[in-house]
Amino acid sequence: METATKPGSSAELREHLHETVTALGQRVSVRPSVGLILGSGLGDLAQDAQNATSIPYAEIPHFPVSTAPGHAGNLVFGRLGGQEVVLMQGRFHTYEGYTQPQVTYPVRVMKELGCQTMVVTCASGGLNPEFKAGDLMLITDHLNMTGSNPLIGPNDPEMGPRFPVMFDAYRPELRAIARRTAAAQGVLLKEGVYAGITGPAFFTRAELRFLQIIGADALGMSTVPEVIVAVHAGLKVLGLALVTDMALPDAAHHATEQDVLDTAARSAKIFRNLVKGILENMS
Repeated sequence: METATKPGSSAELREHLHETVTALGQRVSVRPSVGLILGSGLGDLAQDAQNATSIPYAEIPHFPVSTAPGHAGNLVFGRLGGQEVVLMQGRFHTYEGYTQPQVTYPVRVMKELGCQTMVVTCASGGLNPEFKAGDLMLITDHLNMTGSNPLIGPNDPEMGPRFPVMFDAYRPELRAIARRTAAAQGVLLKEGVYAGITGPAFFTRAELRFLQIIGADALGMSTVPEVIVAVHAGLKVLGLALVTDMALPDAAHHATEQDVLDTAARSAKIFRNLVKGILENMS
């Protein structure tokens, strides 16, 4: 008698990954070494990729579909900053109704495609009073405030360890490259701890104050689950957050969704040049 495949099991995940990678292999010949996740309003970086092939998420087997504003929803293959890359032009969030394993599925696909490094970017709200809207922040660490973890459940040791070590999840050697690149470009690169929340509601004053007390410099509704899975899969991670608004608990005004996208658009050129420079210096 055949054993039924449990939904969400490692056997089902392996089957889905095989189907996804096979389908992508029929459309592109690029074997990327770097995967990039482009957050809200930051997807225009994909336009700089050379010899690019863009595949809508809706045409990729087992991929979710982006519904958040500022997320185009394409997987783009090409060459950027001297590297063969695959770029997620938009990501997925649990507030859209997806589970954390669904949100992080593209990270597993990046690994299967041959990626060794993941650059994760995001729009974020600034909690550090020394920051201002439009700043770029190098993520040095994170706080998982989502109340969950994408690795909950049975573990497949061939995909990663049962208990991945999250110390230095954001690799020091990649952070050093980012600092050098920013200095060479004359970009002021702030550094700090990113707090990942689920959303979709913006936090209350009391919640923002709590995050400040426990050491967060910025917050957002993504990134953390993706980084956890990347570390589990053995990918090197670099994190960059664009501070699109200041989320200070005592401020008179909180930014709107449109404010976030507008700030991202204004800072896009600096962000694009920095990421391309980092990729060049990685090689």
